[in-house]
Amino acid sequence: MRGDTVRAIVNDSLRLEDVPSLDATWSEIAEFALTFNGYEEWGSFEKCAEIANARRQDSLTDLRTCLFFEQRRWRHFGEDPDDETLAYLRNLVEKVRSYVSARNMP
Repeated sequence: MRGDTVRAIVNDSLRLEDVPSLDATWSEIAEFALTFNGYEEWGSFEKCAEIANARRQDSLTDLRTCLFFEQRRWRHFGEDPDDETLAYLRNLVEKVRSYVSARNMP
């Protein structure tokens, strides 16, 4: 992670070039995850955790909530995610890419 502040990106402003590639490193995924604040979006840690722990993926907001919460979880653990979690995170990123791509279709 870079030492500088990551800028927030609201869903409507999210562009494909903002979303990491499928082969992105954990660091790239973690930085992208912080462009969204799930605690602010849902009004509490508890609601954000509920959505993330349920692995809800019904909307772009849900996907970004899961990414955000996993970034915070693994930062708290003080280590990089295991292979299974990294595969889950990459899947979330791909779904975010799909949402953004579909939104930009004519």
